[in-house]
Amino acid sequence: MASAVAALPPVALRAVTSIVVRTISAADHLDFVRARRSASFLQTPGWGEVKNDWQQESLGWYDGDAIVGVGLVLYRQIPLLKRYLAYLPEGPVLDWDRPDLHSLLQALATYARRKGAFAVRMGPQVPLRSWSAETIKKAIADSGSRRLSDVPADERMATGHLVAEALRSTRWRPLASAVGFSSGQPQFVFQIPLSGRTPDDVLSGMNQLWRRNIKKADKLGVVVTQGAAGDIPAFHQLYVETARRDSFTPRPLGYFQQMFTALLAEDPDRIRLYLAHHEGDLVAAATWVKVGRHTWYSYGASSTTKREVRGSNAIQWRMICDSIEAGADVYDLRGITETLDSDDPHIGLIQFKVGTGGRAVEYVGEWDLPLNRLLYTGFQAYMSRR
Repeated sequence: MASAVAALPPVALRAVTSIVVRTISAADHLDFVRARRSASFLQTPGWGEVKNDWQQESLGWYDGDAIVGVGLVLYRQIPLLKRYLAYLPEGPVLDWDRPDLHSLLQALATYARRKGAFAVRMGPQVPLRSWSAETIKKAIADSGSRRLSDVPADERMATGHLVAEALRSTRWRPLASAVGFSSGQPQFVFQIPLSGRTPDDVLSGMNQLWRRNIKKADKLGVVVTQGAAGDIPAFHQLYVETARRDSFTPRPLGYFQQMFTALLAEDPDRIRLYLAHHEGDLVAAATWVKVGRHTWYSYGASSTTKREVRGSNAIQWRMICDSIEAGADVYDLRGITETLDSDDPHIGLIQFKVGTGGRAVEYVGEWDLPLNRLLYTGFQAYMSRR
Protein backbone atom coordinates (compact mmCIF):
# COMPACT_ATOMS: atom_id res chain seq x y z
CA MET A 1 0.00 0.00 0.00
CA ALA A 2 1.28 3.46 -0.88
CA SER A 3 1.99 5.70 2.10
CA ALA A 4 -0.66 8.36 2.58
CA VAL A 5 -0.05 12.08 2.74
CA ALA A 6 -0.08 13.17 6.38
CA ALA A 7 -3.61 13.78 7.63
CA LEU A 8 -4.74 17.26 8.63
CA PRO A 9 -7.24 18.35 11.28
CA PRO A 10 -10.79 19.20 10.23
CA VAL A 11 -11.24 22.28 8.04
CA ALA A 12 -14.19 24.54 8.83
CA LEU A 13 -15.13 27.03 6.12
CA ARG A 14 -16.71 30.00 7.91
CA ALA A 15 -18.81 30.58 10.97
CA VAL A 16 -21.91 30.73 8.77
CA THR A 17 -21.61 27.14 7.58
CA SER A 18 -21.30 23.84 9.39
CA ILE A 19 -19.51 22.06 6.53
CA VAL A 20 -16.27 20.40 7.64
CA VAL A 21 -13.87 18.27 5.59
CA ARG A 22 -11.62 15.76 7.28
CA THR A 23 -9.89 12.46 6.69
CA ILE A 24 -11.93 9.37 7.44
CA SER A 25 -11.19 5.69 7.77
CA ALA A 26 -11.54 3.30 4.87
CA ALA A 27 -14.33 1.58 6.81
CA ASP A 28 -16.36 4.81 7.15
CA HIS A 29 -15.69 5.59 3.49
CA LEU A 30 -16.93 2.17 2.42
CA ASP A 31 -20.01 2.37 4.67
CA PHE A 32 -21.08 5.57 2.91
CA VAL A 33 -20.54 4.06 -0.54
CA ARG A 34 -22.50 0.93 0.41
CA ALA A 35 -25.52 3.08 1.26
CA ARG A 36 -25.57 4.60 -2.23
CA ARG A 37 -27.54 3.21 -5.13
CA SER A 38 -24.61 4.09 -7.41
CA ALA A 39 -21.05 5.33 -6.95
CA SER A 40 -18.06 4.89 -9.23
CA PHE A 41 -15.78 1.98 -8.37
CA LEU A 42 -12.94 4.49 -8.83
CA GLN A 43 -14.19 6.14 -5.65
CA THR A 44 -14.00 3.09 -3.39
CA PRO A 45 -11.18 2.68 -0.86
CA GLY A 46 -10.10 -0.46 -2.68
CA TRP A 47 -9.34 1.52 -5.82
CA GLY A 48 -6.74 3.43 -3.84
CA GLU A 49 -5.02 0.10 -3.22
CA VAL A 50 -5.10 -0.62 -6.95
CA LYS A 51 -3.45 2.72 -7.76
CA ASN A 52 -0.58 2.04 -5.36
CA ASP A 53 1.82 4.25 -7.29
CA TRP A 54 -0.18 7.24 -5.98
CA GLN A 55 -0.52 8.32 -2.36
CA GLN A 56 -4.11 7.97 -1.20
CA GLU A 57 -6.54 9.33 1.33
CA SER A 58 -10.24 8.98 2.14
CA LEU A 59 -12.04 12.27 2.77
CA GLY A 60 -15.41 12.92 4.38
CA TRP A 61 -17.66 15.96 4.05
CA TYR A 62 -19.53 16.62 7.31
CA ASP A 63 -22.57 18.82 7.88
CA GLY A 64 -22.59 18.94 11.65
CA ASP A 65 -22.37 15.33 12.80
CA ALA A 66 -23.75 13.91 9.54
CA ILE A 67 -21.44 12.69 6.82
CA VAL A 68 -22.81 14.00 3.52
CA GLY A 69 -20.11 12.93 1.09
CA VAL A 70 -16.89 11.00 0.65
CA GLY A 71 -14.02 11.00 -1.78
CA LEU A 72 -11.00 8.92 -2.67
CA VAL A 73 -8.16 11.38 -3.27
CA LEU A 74 -5.03 10.26 -5.10
CA TYR A 75 -1.95 12.44 -4.71
CA ARG A 76 0.84 12.64 -7.27
CA GLN A 77 3.94 14.55 -6.15
CA ILE A 78 5.82 16.71 -8.63
CA PRO A 79 9.61 16.18 -8.79
CA LEU A 80 11.78 17.86 -6.12
CA LEU A 81 8.90 19.64 -4.38
CA LYS A 82 6.41 18.56 -1.75
CA ARG A 83 3.55 19.73 -3.90
CA TYR A 84 0.84 17.49 -5.27
CA LEU A 85 -1.86 17.07 -7.84
CA ALA A 86 -4.92 15.96 -5.85
CA TYR A 87 -7.08 13.77 -8.09
CA LEU A 88 -10.57 12.41 -7.38
CA PRO A 89 -11.28 10.07 -10.32
CA GLU A 90 -15.01 10.03 -11.11
CA GLY A 91 -15.66 11.70 -7.78
CA PRO A 92 -16.25 12.80 -5.14
CA VAL A 93 -19.40 11.00 -4.02
CA LEU A 94 -21.77 13.82 -3.07
CA ASP A 95 -25.42 14.76 -3.41
CA TRP A 96 -24.73 17.18 -6.24
CA ASP A 97 -28.11 18.90 -6.04
CA ARG A 98 -27.48 20.19 -2.50
CA PRO A 99 -28.16 23.93 -2.19
CA ASP A 100 -24.81 24.42 -0.37
CA LEU A 101 -22.76 22.97 -3.24
CA HIS A 102 -20.48 26.02 -3.33
CA SER A 103 -19.56 25.39 0.31
CA LEU A 104 -18.80 21.74 -0.40
CA LEU A 105 -16.51 22.73 -3.28
CA GLN A 106 -14.78 25.40 -1.23
CA ALA A 107 -14.21 22.90 1.57
CA LEU A 108 -12.35 20.62 -0.82
CA ALA A 109 -10.26 23.49 -2.16
CA THR A 110 -9.32 24.70 1.31
CA TYR A 111 -8.37 21.24 2.48
CA ALA A 112 -6.31 20.49 -0.63
CA ARG A 113 -4.42 23.77 -0.35
CA ARG A 114 -3.45 22.99 3.23
CA LYS A 115 -2.27 19.54 2.14
CA GLY A 116 0.20 21.09 -0.30
CA ALA A 117 -1.76 20.52 -3.50
CA PHE A 118 -0.97 22.86 -6.38
CA ALA A 119 -4.20 21.80 -8.12
CA VAL A 120 -7.27 19.64 -7.63
CA ARG A 121 -8.72 17.52 -10.42
CA MET A 122 -12.06 15.77 -10.22
CA GLY A 123 -14.67 14.24 -12.49
CA PRO A 124 -18.16 14.32 -10.95
CA GLN A 125 -20.34 11.43 -12.09
CA VAL A 126 -23.21 13.76 -12.86
CA PRO A 127 -24.88 13.36 -16.27
CA LEU A 128 -25.46 16.35 -18.54
CA ARG A 129 -27.19 14.85 -21.58
CA SER A 130 -28.15 11.51 -23.10
CA TRP A 131 -28.91 10.17 -26.58
CA SER A 132 -30.83 7.02 -27.44
CA ALA A 133 -29.38 4.35 -29.69
CA GLU A 134 -31.89 5.29 -32.37
CA THR A 135 -30.86 8.95 -32.27
CA ILE A 136 -27.19 8.00 -32.59
CA LYS A 137 -27.82 5.64 -35.51
CA LYS A 138 -29.65 8.39 -37.38
CA ALA A 139 -26.84 10.84 -36.64
CA ILE A 140 -24.19 8.42 -37.94
CA ALA A 141 -26.20 8.00 -41.14
CA ASP A 142 -26.38 11.79 -41.48
CA SER A 143 -23.07 12.80 -43.00
CA GLY A 144 -23.53 16.32 -41.60
CA SER A 145 -23.16 15.14 -38.02
CA ARG A 146 -19.53 14.61 -37.02
CA ARG A 147 -19.70 14.78 -33.22
CA LEU A 148 -22.24 13.53 -30.73
CA SER A 149 -22.23 16.85 -28.86
CA ASP A 150 -23.56 18.54 -32.03
CA VAL A 151 -26.64 16.27 -32.07
CA PRO A 152 -29.74 17.46 -30.14
CA ALA A 153 -29.96 15.33 -26.98
CA ASP A 154 -32.99 13.24 -26.11
CA GLU A 155 -32.64 14.27 -22.48
CA ARG A 156 -30.91 17.13 -20.66
CA MET A 157 -30.28 16.79 -16.93
CA ALA A 158 -30.83 19.96 -14.89
CA THR A 159 -28.52 18.92 -12.04
CA GLY A 160 -25.60 18.42 -14.40
CA HIS A 161 -25.93 21.92 -15.84
CA LEU A 162 -26.22 23.44 -12.36
CA VAL A 163 -23.07 21.59 -11.27
CA ALA A 164 -21.14 22.79 -14.34
CA GLU A 165 -22.21 26.38 -13.62
CA ALA A 166 -21.22 26.04 -9.95
CA LEU A 167 -17.78 24.78 -10.97
CA ARG A 168 -17.25 27.64 -13.45
CA SER A 169 -18.34 30.23 -10.90
CA THR A 170 -15.83 28.89 -8.35
CA ARG A 171 -12.89 29.05 -10.81
CA TRP A 172 -12.73 25.39 -11.81
CA ARG A 173 -11.60 24.81 -15.39
CA PRO A 174 -13.06 22.10 -17.64
CA LEU A 175 -10.42 19.89 -19.22
CA ALA A 176 -10.50 19.93 -22.99
CA SER A 177 -12.06 16.76 -24.38
CA ALA A 178 -9.58 14.63 -26.30
CA VAL A 179 -10.29 13.58 -29.87
CA GLY A 180 -9.71 9.95 -28.96
CA PHE A 181 -9.19 8.49 -25.48
CA SER A 182 -7.15 10.54 -23.03
CA SER A 183 -5.32 9.47 -19.88
CA GLY A 184 -8.24 10.68 -17.76
CA GLN A 185 -11.70 9.21 -17.36
CA PRO A 186 -14.21 9.25 -20.24
CA GLN A 187 -16.74 12.07 -20.44
CA PHE A 188 -18.96 10.07 -22.82
CA VAL A 189 -20.06 6.55 -21.88
CA PHE A 190 -22.57 4.02 -23.16
CA GLN A 191 -25.07 2.44 -20.78
CA ILE A 192 -27.89 -0.08 -20.92
CA PRO A 193 -30.78 0.71 -18.53
CA LEU A 194 -31.82 -2.46 -16.68
CA SER A 195 -34.25 -1.36 -13.96
CA GLY A 196 -37.53 -3.23 -14.34
CA ARG A 197 -36.35 -5.11 -17.44
CA THR A 198 -35.94 -8.82 -18.09
CA PRO A 199 -33.25 -10.40 -20.29
CA ASP A 200 -35.89 -10.79 -23.02
CA ASP A 201 -36.68 -7.08 -22.78
CA VAL A 202 -33.01 -6.17 -23.22
CA LEU A 203 -32.51 -8.66 -26.03
CA SER A 204 -35.50 -7.32 -27.96
CA GLY A 205 -34.01 -3.81 -27.71
CA MET A 206 -30.77 -4.90 -29.41
CA ASN A 207 -30.28 -4.61 -33.12
CA GLN A 208 -30.56 -7.59 -35.44
CA LEU A 209 -26.79 -8.08 -35.68
CA TRP A 210 -26.36 -8.32 -31.91
CA ARG A 211 -29.25 -10.79 -31.56
CA ARG A 212 -27.90 -12.88 -34.42
CA ASN A 213 -24.38 -12.94 -32.98
CA ILE A 214 -25.58 -13.95 -29.52
CA LYS A 215 -27.61 -16.76 -31.07
CA LYS A 216 -24.69 -17.79 -33.29
CA ALA A 217 -22.26 -18.01 -30.36
CA ASP A 218 -24.68 -20.24 -28.49
CA LYS A 219 -25.31 -22.46 -31.53
CA LEU A 220 -21.56 -22.88 -32.15
CA GLY A 221 -21.00 -23.95 -28.56
CA VAL A 222 -19.32 -20.91 -26.99
CA VAL A 223 -19.36 -21.42 -23.24
CA VAL A 224 -19.05 -18.46 -20.85
CA THR A 225 -17.95 -19.09 -17.28
CA GLN A 226 -16.74 -17.09 -14.30
CA GLY A 227 -13.03 -17.34 -13.72
CA ALA A 228 -10.96 -17.27 -10.55
CA ALA A 229 -7.70 -15.62 -9.51
CA GLY A 230 -5.76 -18.43 -11.16
CA ASP A 231 -7.30 -17.48 -14.53
CA ILE A 232 -5.97 -13.91 -14.53
CA PRO A 233 -2.74 -14.86 -16.40
CA ALA A 234 -4.82 -16.44 -19.20
CA PHE A 235 -6.95 -13.30 -19.39
CA HIS A 236 -3.83 -11.15 -19.47
CA GLN A 237 -2.25 -13.14 -22.29
CA LEU A 238 -5.38 -12.58 -24.39
CA TYR A 239 -5.47 -8.92 -23.35
CA VAL A 240 -1.87 -8.42 -24.54
CA GLU A 241 -2.82 -10.03 -27.86
CA THR A 242 -5.73 -7.59 -28.11
CA ALA A 243 -3.44 -4.64 -27.33
CA ARG A 244 -1.02 -5.68 -30.05
CA ARG A 245 -3.83 -6.00 -32.58
CA ASP A 246 -5.58 -2.75 -31.61
CA SER A 247 -2.40 -0.71 -31.04
CA PHE A 248 -2.70 0.31 -27.38
CA THR A 249 -0.27 -0.12 -24.49
CA PRO A 250 -1.36 -2.98 -22.19
CA ARG A 251 -1.23 -2.85 -18.43
CA PRO A 252 1.06 -5.41 -16.76
CA LEU A 253 -0.19 -8.65 -15.27
CA GLY A 254 0.51 -7.42 -11.74
CA TYR A 255 -1.93 -4.56 -12.19
CA PHE A 256 -4.85 -6.95 -12.70
CA GLN A 257 -3.74 -9.25 -9.92
CA GLN A 258 -3.62 -6.28 -7.54
CA MET A 259 -7.00 -5.08 -8.80
CA PHE A 260 -8.67 -8.38 -7.95
CA THR A 261 -6.93 -8.65 -4.59
CA ALA A 262 -7.84 -5.11 -3.52
CA LEU A 263 -11.42 -4.98 -4.77
CA LEU A 264 -12.39 -8.44 -3.54
CA ALA A 265 -10.96 -7.61 -0.12
CA GLU A 266 -13.55 -4.86 0.36
CA ASP A 267 -16.47 -6.75 -1.23
CA PRO A 268 -16.53 -10.42 -2.31
CA ASP A 269 -18.65 -9.52 -5.34
CA ARG A 270 -16.99 -6.25 -6.33
CA ILE A 271 -15.23 -7.68 -9.40
CA ARG A 272 -15.60 -10.80 -11.55
CA LEU A 273 -13.64 -12.33 -14.40
CA TYR A 274 -15.58 -13.89 -17.29
CA LEU A 275 -14.08 -16.31 -19.80
CA ALA A 276 -15.55 -17.43 -23.14
CA HIS A 277 -14.27 -20.74 -24.54
CA HIS A 278 -14.94 -22.47 -27.84
CA GLU A 279 -13.89 -26.11 -28.09
CA GLY A 280 -11.36 -25.55 -25.31
CA ASP A 281 -9.88 -22.37 -26.79
CA LEU A 282 -10.15 -19.08 -24.89
CA VAL A 283 -11.73 -16.70 -27.41
CA ALA A 284 -12.77 -13.77 -25.18
CA ALA A 285 -12.42 -12.56 -21.61
CA ALA A 286 -13.66 -9.56 -19.65
CA THR A 287 -13.83 -8.04 -16.19
CA TRP A 288 -17.11 -6.96 -14.57
CA VAL A 289 -17.39 -4.57 -11.60
CA LYS A 290 -20.33 -3.79 -9.31
CA VAL A 291 -21.00 -1.01 -6.80
CA GLY A 292 -24.52 -0.73 -5.44
CA ARG A 293 -26.92 -1.14 -8.35
CA HIS A 294 -24.44 -0.10 -11.03
CA THR A 295 -22.37 -2.65 -12.97
CA TRP A 296 -19.57 -2.01 -15.43
CA TYR A 297 -17.75 -3.77 -18.22
CA SER A 298 -14.21 -2.78 -17.29
CA TYR A 299 -11.53 -4.54 -19.39
CA GLY A 300 -12.02 -6.86 -22.34
CA ALA A 301 -9.95 -9.07 -24.60
CA SER A 302 -10.57 -11.29 -27.60
CA SER A 303 -8.54 -13.65 -29.72
CA THR A 304 -7.46 -12.81 -33.25
CA THR A 305 -8.51 -16.27 -34.40
CA LYS A 306 -12.04 -17.63 -34.20
CA ARG A 307 -13.60 -14.18 -34.42
CA GLU A 308 -16.48 -15.81 -36.28
CA VAL A 309 -17.73 -17.64 -33.16
CA ARG A 310 -18.66 -14.25 -31.62
CA GLY A 311 -17.14 -14.77 -28.21
CA SER A 312 -17.24 -11.04 -27.41
CA ASN A 313 -21.00 -10.89 -27.94
CA ALA A 314 -21.51 -14.01 -25.86
CA ILE A 315 -19.49 -12.67 -22.93
CA GLN A 316 -21.26 -9.31 -22.98
CA TRP A 317 -24.65 -11.01 -23.01
CA ARG A 318 -23.71 -13.15 -20.01
CA MET A 319 -22.52 -10.10 -18.06
CA ILE A 320 -25.73 -8.22 -18.91
CA CYS A 321 -27.88 -11.14 -17.74
CA ASP A 322 -25.84 -11.50 -14.55
CA SER A 323 -26.22 -7.77 -13.92
CA ILE A 324 -30.00 -8.13 -14.12
CA GLU A 325 -29.82 -11.08 -11.73
CA ALA A 326 -27.70 -8.99 -9.35
CA GLY A 327 -30.41 -6.30 -9.26
CA ALA A 328 -28.49 -3.67 -11.23
CA ASP A 329 -30.22 -0.55 -12.52
CA VAL A 330 -27.65 -0.06 -15.27
CA TYR A 331 -24.98 -1.98 -17.15
CA ASP A 332 -22.20 0.39 -18.12
CA LEU A 333 -20.11 -0.29 -21.22
CA ARG A 334 -17.80 2.57 -20.23
CA GLY A 335 -16.17 5.02 -22.59
CA ILE A 336 -16.91 6.03 -26.14
CA THR A 337 -15.52 8.90 -28.15
CA GLU A 338 -18.05 11.36 -29.50
CA THR A 339 -17.07 10.92 -33.13
CA LEU A 340 -19.80 10.17 -35.64
CA ASP A 341 -17.46 10.39 -38.62
CA SER A 342 -17.49 7.16 -40.64
CA ASP A 343 -13.81 7.73 -41.52
CA ASP A 344 -12.72 7.95 -37.87
CA PRO A 345 -11.09 4.72 -36.58
CA HIS A 346 -13.06 5.05 -33.32
CA ILE A 347 -16.45 4.87 -35.05
CA GLY A 348 -16.49 1.07 -34.81
CA LEU A 349 -16.54 1.19 -31.00
CA ILE A 350 -19.64 3.36 -30.76
CA GLN A 351 -21.38 1.30 -33.46
CA PHE A 352 -20.64 -1.91 -31.50
CA LYS A 353 -22.11 -0.42 -28.32
CA VAL A 354 -25.07 1.25 -30.03
CA GLY A 355 -26.13 -2.21 -31.19
CA THR A 356 -27.02 -3.08 -27.58
CA GLY A 357 -29.92 -0.65 -27.73
CA GLY A 358 -28.75 1.44 -24.76
CA ARG A 359 -27.96 5.11 -24.56
CA ALA A 360 -24.95 7.42 -24.70
CA VAL A 361 -24.48 9.59 -21.63
CA GLU A 362 -22.36 12.72 -21.36
CA TYR A 363 -21.07 13.45 -17.86
CA VAL A 364 -19.97 16.83 -16.52
CA GLY A 365 -16.42 15.67 -17.25
CA GLU A 366 -13.10 16.34 -15.54
CA TRP A 367 -12.29 19.76 -14.08
CA ASP A 368 -9.16 21.35 -12.64
CA LEU A 369 -8.90 23.92 -9.86
CA PRO A 370 -5.45 25.59 -9.94
CA LEU A 371 -4.29 26.46 -6.42
CA ASN A 372 -0.76 27.55 -7.37
CA ARG A 373 -0.89 29.05 -10.84
CA LEU A 374 2.85 28.91 -11.49
CA LEU A 375 3.14 25.21 -10.64
CA TYR A 376 -0.10 24.43 -12.45
CA THR A 377 1.11 26.15 -15.62
CA GLY A 378 4.36 24.18 -15.46
CA PHE A 379 2.42 20.96 -14.92
CA GLN A 380 0.25 21.65 -17.97
CA ALA A 381 3.31 22.33 -20.09
CA TYR A 382 4.91 19.07 -18.92
CA MET A 383 1.78 17.04 -19.67
CA SER A 384 1.45 18.58 -23.15
CA ARG A 385 4.93 17.34 -24.04
CA ARG A 386 4.36 13.74 -22.92
